[in-house]
Amino acid sequence: MKRVLVTGGAGYIGGTVSILLRDAGYSVTVLDNLTHARREAVPAGVNFIEADIADRPMVEAALRELRPDGVLHFAALIEAGESMVKPEIYFRNNTASTLSLLEAMLAADVKNLVFSSTAAVYGEPDVTPIPETAKLQPTNAYGESKLLVEQMLAWFQRVHGFKTATLRYFNVAGALDGRGEQHEPETHLIPIILDTALGKRKSIAIYGDDYDTPDGTCIRDYIHVADLANAHIRALERLHEHGRILVNLGNGKGFSVKAVIEAARRVTGAVIPAEVKPRRPGDPARLVASSEQARELLGWEPEHADLDEIVASAWKWHQQRFGA
Repeated sequence: MKRVLVTGGAGYIGGTVSILLRDAGYSVTVLDNLTHARREAVPAGVNFIEADIADRPMVEAALRELRPDGVLHFAALIEAGESMVKPEIYFRNNTASTLSLLEAMLAADVKNLVFSSTAAVYGEPDVTPIPETAKLQPTNAYGESKLLVEQMLAWFQRVHGFKTATLRYFNVAGALDGRGEQHEPETHLIPIILDTALGKRKSIAIYGDDYDTPDGTCIRDYIHVADLANAHIRALERLHEHGRILVNLGNGKGFSVKAVIEAARRVTGAVIPAEVKPRRPGDPARLVASSEQARELLGWEPEHADLDEIVASAWKWHQQRFGA
C-alpha cells in the first residue's frame, strides 16, 4: 500500500483530498497544527499527527518513521486581504515554514511533493484565460509567499532531485461527502453568500463595482473541490513520469461576483441583499484559468463545471451544518 503524508489535512481542501486518497487505497497520515481547523475535521480512517510544519525535528522524525511515497502540502494561510495587512505572517507561515518542511524531507530522503499553489501568483494578468507561461506578478503578499515557494521547489528539483507537482488553484468551492468550506473568520464569497441566505448576515458585500468587466465586479474561475482533489491524486501518480508538473486548476470559465450572487439566489430561493463597498487592495479584476496543461499532463477534466451545481453542493452542506 502506498503511503502519503498530507500537511494541513484537517482543512477544507486537504481533508477532501485525504478522503479521496483513503478511498483510493492509500495509507494516509495527516499532519496539522489545528490552528485553523478542529481535530474532529480530520477524516475518519486516516492517521493523525498534531504538529506544525515549522517544527523541523518533529516533521523529520515523522517522515523517517512513515517513509511516505510522497507529501501533499496544503498547510498555509490563505487570505489575500489579510496578507496586505500582515504580510510578515504570510512569509513566515507560507514561505519559511515550507522551507523547513523541504529541509525535513531532504534529511529523510523523501523527495516527492505535491504543492498547493494559487492563481494569485499571476496578479493582474495580461491575458485571459491565463496560461502557466503568463507573467508572474503577484498583487498581494499571499501570492508572493506562494511564488517564493514555487521558486524554492525549482531549485530543490535542480539541486536535490526532488519531483514536484505545483498546482495553481483558482477559486475552490462546493462540498463533497458532507465536507464544505468553513473558515474562522469566513472571508470566501460563496460561504458568505450562503450565510446571508440563511439570515446569519444582513447582506453580502460587493467590493467594487467599477472594474473593467461587463458588470463592473471581479470575475473569478470557480472549481469544485471534488475536481480539485481528483487532480491532486492524478498529479501524485504522474510524478514518476514527469519529474516536474506545473499546472493551473480551474474550469476555464469566469463568473462575476454579481453572477455568483444570482446563482445563489436561484439555488436557495432567498433574496440575498447585496451592498457595494470600496475595492479591496490587491484584488485583480479577472482571474480565469487556461487548464490545457492539466488536461494534457494529468489526463484531468473537471466534471462539475456548472456554477449552479457548485453552489448547490455548498448550499446542501451549509444547511446541514447549521441544521436549516
